[in-house]
Amino acid sequence: MNGLRFERKGEGDYYKLILHIGDCYVPVSDDIIEVLTQQASAPADQFLSVLLDKVGYSSYLKEQIQTELAKGGNTSAQINALQQALASA
Repeated sequence: MNGLRFERKGEGDYYKLILHIGDCYVPVSDDIIEVLTQQASAPADQFLSVLLDKVGYSSYLKEQIQTELAKGGNTSAQINALQQALASA
């Protein structure tokens, strides 16, 4: 599946949240989940900046996230979907 999306894992799993980047995924630690959740109502560009900083901890991951956003077209809509996924959990 292409695009960016969050997947919630069970409470028994070490990582409770996974960020899917196209066909790849990045586990998200609890402290990063907390930071992203706090940014769930921020403007899309601010949230993206935090996402790239916290989850895109390498230049490769940053590039992959930005590539998937570009493939999807409407960046704001994709970011809003990620924010809603965090806010609803």
